[in-house]
Amino acid sequence: MRHHDREDDPYIVIEKHNGGVSDFLLGALIGAGVALLFAPRSGRETRADISRRARAAQDRVRDVAEGVTEQVVDTFEGARTRIEEQLESARSAIVAKREQVSRAMEAGREAAHQARTDLERRLAETKAAYNAGADVARTGRTAAPVSSNGDADADA
Repeated sequence: MRHHDREDDPYIVIEKHNGGVSDFLLGALIGAGVALLFAPRSGRETRADISRRARAAQDRVRDVAEGVTEQVVDTFEGARTRIEEQLESARSAIVAKREQVSRAMEAGREAAHQARTDLERRLAETKAAYNAGADVARTGRTAAPVSSNGDADADA
């Protein structure tokens, strides 16, 4: 039987989080606090120094927050302006298409009306020609030609 030595096994190291900036800043703050506490000054001087540094840090944080706020507001305003411009452009395009469709519909109505008028005129002409042909067939003679003024020619 072979003995298995644990020292020969490979080790796998899994890091659950990488030491990022937040860890560094936390360490720096803790180090600064410890350094202040162990500095060769009186308690009053140390507290005043801590208070001064805290106010300075607070001012820096406020400045950064104001800068970020301004950036967010500027970005938001820019996005809102672009969206409003795009909406206005879309509205204009819709109005133009609506007018184009309206003109096309009106042209279609006019064409249909004209076609109906032409069809009714041709139908009336066809009926008149049919009736004239029927009269000729009944009487056995040719109908008198009709002049341009609508009267029958006396020559025929």
